[in-house]
Amino acid sequence: MRFLLRNILPPVITLLLVMGLLELAVGMKWVRAFILPPPSKVIAAMFEPRTDLWNALFVTARSTLEGFAISITLGVFIAIVLSSSKWLRAALLPYTIFFQTVPIIAIAPMLVIWLGFGAPTVRAAACIASVFPVIANTYAGLASVDPNLRDLFKLYRAGWLSTLLRLRLPFALPQMLTGLKIAAGLAVIGAMVGELVGSSGGLGSVIDVSRTQLRNDKIFAAVLLSSLLGLGLFLIVTIVSKITLRHWHASESSNS
Repeated sequence: MRFLLRNILPPVITLLLVMGLLELAVGMKWVRAFILPPPSKVIAAMFEPRTDLWNALFVTARSTLEGFAISITLGVFIAIVLSSSKWLRAALLPYTIFFQTVPIIAIAPMLVIWLGFGAPTVRAAACIASVFPVIANTYAGLASVDPNLRDLFKLYRAGWLSTLLRLRLPFALPQMLTGLKIAAGLAVIGAMVGELVGSSGGLGSVIDVSRTQLRNDKIFAAVLLSSLLGLGLFLIVTIVSKITLRHWHASESSNS
């Protein structure tokens, strides 16, 4: 009950107050409904008969999770490669930074040309948008291993793979999970951009169609669902972080 009162109740009260103020502002005509729909209309749009929002949410969630999984695999692999060789780091690290600076909205049309319309473009966009935080944080963790521990492993003649699995990756795990928390939201953003351009039937496609129909209530409903999707993915990573680190790392054990 104490946890509920301290952590759950304050944001819920804030949300209800903001929704009430928005409802009042539209009802009193301080803000026009076609500019900012009242929360009641947005919620009604989410549950209206024959709505396609929930099917679109499933499509977006699937593509986001697939792209996020690819970004984790690819990001950790690239980070290991970069941290294992000074020559490879000098050759490849500038390009990873360069690709991060290119806006995903500029890459998305090229993805449609290369991969076609639909899920492949959305997965690729989600992966591209979210892979750099995984690379950066995992690399930082791998590069910050205690030199004394490295010397200890060398003293016992541990091989490269053994050192990686038993020292470097466990040491980098807290920073890697921090990168995953950042990447979780970016994966949803990338998927939405891919759907706006690649028309896969997800929430991005619903937003594009609703824009042409002047259904701003449906647009806000789709945006709300996409935000909840990003929040849900972030919470999943947070739970994994707490379960994994709470018994041995101060970042979670002090908060548990």
